[in-house]
Amino acid sequence: MPEGPEIRRAADRIERQIGGRVIDDAWFAFPELAEQAATFIGVRVARVDTWGKAMLIRFADQRVLYSHNQLYGVWKLHGEDKPPNTKRALRVRLSAEGRCASLYSASDISLWHAENLTEHPFLARLGPDLLSQDVAPSDVQQRLNLKQFHKRSLGALLLDQGLVAGLGNYLRSEILFFSQLPPSARPVDLTPEQQQILADCIIDVTRQAYQAAGVTNREAWIAQAKAAGEPRRQWRFAVFERAGLECHRCGTVIERTMVGSRRLYLCPYCQSS
Repeated sequence: MPEGPEIRRAADRIERQIGGRVIDDAWFAFPELAEQAATFIGVRVARVDTWGKAMLIRFADQRVLYSHNQLYGVWKLHGEDKPPNTKRALRVRLSAEGRCASLYSASDISLWHAENLTEHPFLARLGPDLLSQDVAPSDVQQRLNLKQFHKRSLGALLLDQGLVAGLGNYLRSEILFFSQLPPSARPVDLTPEQQQILADCIIDVTRQAYQAAGVTNREAWIAQAKAAGEPRRQWRFAVFERAGLECHRCGTVIERTMVGSRRLYLCPYCQSS
């Protein structure tokens, strides 16, 4: 499943396609939305942003189209006269000045007013979005110390969208590696300095993944990995997908384990305590 950085980049592409433009046609597959399609004609797309893994298309009249791709949903961008050649089921199509954004295969789609968006049952459970909201390391550190989070192992906590929204499996492994913490560590066990490093890494690794199209590794280590013949799926990461290869930092062999029924990669030396 795409993680926050990938959804945010998709939102950027949709915004470049129809953002700031006036809707001249709208189509929805689901009846409760289809009956409102005509009301979008003449309405400008104000902006496109995200909250975790949810896409939020905001209109000038304060309505917000919420969608979650889940496992199979995908947005395709195209000209109005050139629909995609796909067998996927069309769910939403927004046309603006000859440009189209079409959502296929997704099933979690609804329409909200901006004032009521926080009442959405999924969004109401989310922590702040690191890419679409103004979140500082001090905010993340404060959340790590909340009662519902501070005694949970980081291996599980970093996948909890209630802490911060948008983290997923590859980000979890990379954040723990750069923080030099094992997945068994808990916020309550960390020193203030370790908590600060962790909070910094949660933000920095996520934002780098967004800015660099999923690359979280350091430039020097990328060059080293490329020279060793590693494919992109490995050199883009510091530890994720690199089981059996040497740690860039210390040379110890990277290990793969299962935490929370999902794979996690770590350096047993760098992350020993």
